[in-house]
Amino acid sequence: MSPPSLIETHPNLSDAAPVALSYELFPPRSPAAAETLWTTIRELETTEPDYVSVTYGASGSNRDTAVELINRLLLETTLRPLAHLTCVGNTPQELAGIIGQLLDTGVRGILALRGDLPADGQVTDGSLRYAQDLIELIRRVEQRRSALLCAGKIAVGVAAYPARHPESPSEEHDVEVLLAKQRSGADFAITQVFFHADQYADLLTRARRAGVTIPIIPGVMPLTSLRRLNRLGELTGVEPAPELTAKLAAADTDLERLHIGVDATVDLSNAALDAGAPGIHIYTFNEHQSALEVLDKLALPRRGRAGVRPASTVRPPARRLTQHTRRPRSLTPPWSGSSALPSFPLCLR
Repeated sequence: MSPPSLIETHPNLSDAAPVALSYELFPPRSPAAAETLWTTIRELETTEPDYVSVTYGASGSNRDTAVELINRLLLETTLRPLAHLTCVGNTPQELAGIIGQLLDTGVRGILALRGDLPADGQVTDGSLRYAQDLIELIRRVEQRRSALLCAGKIAVGVAAYPARHPESPSEEHDVEVLLAKQRSGADFAITQVFFHADQYADLLTRARRAGVTIPIIPGVMPLTSLRRLNRLGELTGVEPAPELTAKLAAADTDLERLHIGVDATVDLSNAALDAGAPGIHIYTFNEHQSALEVLDKLALPRRGRAGVRPASTVRPPARRLTQHTRRPRSLTPPWSGSSALPSFPLCLR
């Protein structure tokens, strides 16, 4: 009989893993929006997130602006960008060029999404149709560039759905799609927003039973805007919690709505963490106040990123995440390496 491995003799090696933290940003549409965005970036940077995802508009609109934002994040901040990339309507040749451009810029993480179908539902002949195809293309481009990447690996993320996708016949089908993405080479998943505490836990149970092993990170939105909640429900078919919308509608001031929404977001996040979530991904809508309020109340067990380069553009932290933990959790970071719509967090296939 062979002796036990070191891993078997140290079963709690993963207990010390910190909670992953990430944000979603989208490119600004005007100089005034750019100024607001960079204020948000500097505030969020002080929390030392593991990465920030950068989305762009439907059908690839403002993709160039997104690449420009990614380049500035790499050059002027300590943040690691995760680039959104949609495939519907683009040929493999076009997408391979975009992937190469992102890698040349310094991106080492891509969120592979299908994107919005055209209004008539017709997809251009020769274009990719599913996120699974995009994942496989990313892996082929990566293989051709392995020497440039020092034989490294691109982190590929995908979308997951706590509630049934509007185009899906069932929640079980959604899990089958997620499993197919994993088999094509996905490293982790980020969920669509959800409004009920049990939805993330249910997704995790169904996914694990089906054989999905990649980390599934809950995507949470600060639930502070009634207009945004209702609009999101229309776009995604995900119905906001009636008790939350009633509380927001009855609130007299923006400050009261902020407190109500932050508390609801913290409750959802804590429920996901208790269910085994490896981290939290916050859809910021390019606003930092509510995101930081959520973090202050979450008390995530975080560690400073070792070896973060100093930068003259980085201000001294205005606030820090507390090191207090609610209770020990065994967590796995979403990235194995070192490393929608712009106004609504839609992670479409």
